[in-house]
Amino acid sequence: MNLLNVLIAIPFLGFLILLFLPKENKGMIRMTGLIVSLAVFLASLGLIGPILHGGPEYQFITDTPWISYPPINYHVGLDGISLWLVMLSTLLTPIAMAVSWNSVQDRVKEFFAFLLLLEFGLIGVFAALDLFLFYTFWEISLVPMYFLIGIWGHDRRIYAAVKFFLYTMAGSVLMLGAIIFLYNRTGTFDYPILLNLLSTGKLMLTHTEQTLLFLAFFFAFAIKVPIFPLHTWLPDAHVEAPTAGSVMLASVMLKMGTYGLLRFCLPLFPNASRENAGWIAVLAIIGIIYGALVALVQPNMKKLVAYSSVSHLGFVVLGIFSFNQIGLDGAVYQMLNHGISTGALFILVGYLYERRHSLEISAFSGVATAAPWLAAIFLLASLASIGLPTLNNFVGEFLVLQGASLVNMQWSIFAAIGVILSACYMLWLYQRIFFGRMPGQKADSSHGQGHGAGTVVPVQVEAEDEAVQQTLEEEHSHGWHMPDLTGREWAAILPLAILMVWMGMGSQSFLPSIGVATARTLEQSKASIEYQVKTIPANLNKTQPVAETANAR
Repeated sequence: MNLLNVLIAIPFLGFLILLFLPKENKGMIRMTGLIVSLAVFLASLGLIGPILHGGPEYQFITDTPWISYPPINYHVGLDGISLWLVMLSTLLTPIAMAVSWNSVQDRVKEFFAFLLLLEFGLIGVFAALDLFLFYTFWEISLVPMYFLIGIWGHDRRIYAAVKFFLYTMAGSVLMLGAIIFLYNRTGTFDYPILLNLLSTGKLMLTHTEQTLLFLAFFFAFAIKVPIFPLHTWLPDAHVEAPTAGSVMLASVMLKMGTYGLLRFCLPLFPNASRENAGWIAVLAIIGIIYGALVALVQPNMKKLVAYSSVSHLGFVVLGIFSFNQIGLDGAVYQMLNHGISTGALFILVGYLYERRHSLEISAFSGVATAAPWLAAIFLLASLASIGLPTLNNFVGEFLVLQGASLVNMQWSIFAAIGVILSACYMLWLYQRIFFGRMPGQKADSSHGQGHGAGTVVPVQVEAEDEAVQQTLEEEHSHGWHMPDLTGREWAAILPLAILMVWMGMGSQSFLPSIGVATARTLEQSKASIEYQVKTIPANLNKTQPVAETANAR
């Protein structure tokens, strides 16, 4: 059993172990889940070396029969694209458990078990090289997220969970139909075999077949990304999900969609991918600008960060459909960047919620006075999300814009508007939360006298939202305590803060292995150019057969 199989097996075994632990022993459950997830992350570090030095081919391959008929194999492997997404999954799972340590008090066993099951599904999605196996892991990852939102979410959690499930299932059914069609034509679900059949001409798809198959896969992945206008499930899911659910959804699960576009749509359906690239790029740009504009007017912190994800992932889609090396490298790197910076933002929003029990921006002001370290880390994550040079998002966005400009300069110009708008909504959010007077703080400098650190003398504050106003009125009577980051909170957020700087200043630690894999994907996605003979030249022998189309790769 190679290391990849161990990484897939451990979370599932941990899930089963947690199910048999007594639910009353919450401390043991939390510690077991954290130990299992940390073991998976530490083991995943062993994947890096072989793939960095292994060239473009898949590493850690296992290909054994799973179901005899239809022939479905347990076929897994990693390359420079899937490696880093697996690493992102294994890193964020223990972090998600750490941020839920105190905030989740009900059904603790089920919560931590579902996080391990989600990790199992995510690793499987990024490692699967059999289409049916990929679909199986895709659906497995859907189930724990549905329950994480539906059980541990906020007031409208059932609505958000059902909406998330229905949207994703609708796309999944289309993808399943396309997978079955390919099997009926070839007799195999094996992804490398399908690519070989296409490259050698043994599998010939008509223009209509390739277009319909591409659209079936595309809409399944587009919903997951999500691409405008299929994004409406995302803000509801994020707002209602617990902090750990928002972190895993934004940082990893959304990448299932962009990974699917890059891994399956481009190589399997190269003609259709290129023919439809224009309108897909337009939708991506609309998503970039629309997501940023809507984020700008959000009164809810989580919803603001959720719409920022719509905007940032538009850059990823734009880079993928630029069909050049720079754009694809930027798209993959931006997947990782978004996972780190947006995951950090959701964690920090969760920290604020635990202190204030409100997600409304109007419920906060002057937090930097009482919690300067929280303010500093939030500023770092905000600047990374904006794309400040020397921080991670800058590298990915710059490469995407450069790749898009090689295809269509107007794409790059319009997409760059999203970068400017991201500075507007993130800096305005930061100003409203961390600067100004704290709610309950007197205008003079005498606040805090006779009170503990982070406590202010309460005064009456007005707010538009009734729930926020009620909270403020309670603070008028009892005061407001805003503690700074605790040791556990530092442990969860510090790795992401380090990565935001490292990936911004040391991108060559990641880009060479990504470039090798994207170069192979780009080669596989070269379109088969069709030459249509519309008229017969006068000097051509009338008895000579005329080929309607010729395929050249």
